[in-house]
Amino acid sequence: MLRIHNTLTRDKQDFVPLRAGEVRLYVCGMTVYDFCHVGHARVMVVFDTVVRWLRARGYRVSYVRNITDIDDKIIDRAAKNGEPIEALTERFIRAMNEDAAALGVERPDHEPRATRSIPAMLSLIQKLVDRGLAYQGPNGDVYYSVRGFPGYGKLSGKSLEDLRAGERVDVDANKRDALDFVLWKAAKPGEPQWPSPFGSGRPGWHIECSAMSEELLGSHFDIHGGGQDLQFPHHENEIAQSEGAHGHTFVNYWMHNGFVRVDNEKMSKSLGNFFTVRDVLAKYDPEVVRFFIVRAQYRSPLNYSDQHLDDARSGLTRLYTALRNVPPQAGPIDWSDPMAARFEAAMDDDFNTPEACAVLFELVNEVNRDRSAARAGLLQGLAGLLGLLGRAPEAFLQGSTDAAGLTDAQIEERIAARAAAKKARDFATADRVREELAAQGVLLEDSAAGTTWRRR
Repeated sequence: MLRIHNTLTRDKQDFVPLRAGEVRLYVCGMTVYDFCHVGHARVMVVFDTVVRWLRARGYRVSYVRNITDIDDKIIDRAAKNGEPIEALTERFIRAMNEDAAALGVERPDHEPRATRSIPAMLSLIQKLVDRGLAYQGPNGDVYYSVRGFPGYGKLSGKSLEDLRAGERVDVDANKRDALDFVLWKAAKPGEPQWPSPFGSGRPGWHIECSAMSEELLGSHFDIHGGGQDLQFPHHENEIAQSEGAHGHTFVNYWMHNGFVRVDNEKMSKSLGNFFTVRDVLAKYDPEVVRFFIVRAQYRSPLNYSDQHLDDARSGLTRLYTALRNVPPQAGPIDWSDPMAARFEAAMDDDFNTPEACAVLFELVNEVNRDRSAARAGLLQGLAGLLGLLGRAPEAFLQGSTDAAGLTDAQIEERIAARAAAKKARDFATADRVREELAAQGVLLEDSAAGTTWRRR
């Protein structure tokens, strides 16, 4: 039985889908005004791994990850750049898809854009107005009346009294209550706008995901995911909107991945301590970055550093080296195999990828000891469920991005010169070639079959 940690109930629960054999999953995607950073990469990789495992378990998965293409930050950045909003968002959507593809992230089944779901948002806002949960302020904005929804705070564990005592809400004379949040923003000069029963304007951020998820998955679905930073207020507000409009449960299981941290602070654009995916991929192989993310438990903080990425590279090198030394035998996974059963148990325990990775390393030991192509095939098959070990081993081992500029042909030439020196019993020259290559990030490995190499 698959068990998922549900943020709403704060414990692990048996996963029972609303429709037998089918999973409907929505994940909050990117606001496209800049390049994705490693925190965004974690969201993409984590839920890509979740979807891969659900499908491996035999579920038909409908996976939706939205794109926010209208937002204050987008408007401000386009104005700063002096470019049309559509040009800005299209450019960064392309960049996001390139980054995701590099990390081995499969495309979601649906990628709705906020600007294409305005009618659904207006319909949902009208329902809230009709139910007395939304009102139009003197400035023309439409607000959600938080105190009209009794369940507000159930996801985040925040009470209305706690929120009132805090300083996280803006004082706005247009609101009936400081806790209320905007659903529809009245048009301002120079900003994108759409016609509506409430006057021309544009949607607030929170209503976007409630409307897009309902359009594609219905008003009640299985899993809603996103980063931990979205738990409050975004996901809390989604619950208030959707359950307020329909009068029934919105989502059964809420999943949130932990922050990526740098020097014990959350990585974010607002703090200026972020590394874009492109920055990192200029130095590290994309699969190393994916392995760095996957080998951590998704709900735990992930500490970013070059050392941790170097460790991930070493670990992935060990996995690929086993497959290079013992070519895998292709075939379906035998889930009755003890190693496969342990992998399955780990993944069924709230997608426990660290334990699943531990199984992979135990299989490496078996492959290296027994030289079994069948065990190598099991290693490759299980790793594939995490989006790993999908390349020919040599393509990874000889394809590091940070070697010192030697081409493959130059390396092979040096190896041939070393072999000639050894044949002539000129071991000093042979050793010097090995040392020079090592200094340039190329490691040689001798065996009875000859000399192979990999980049460090």
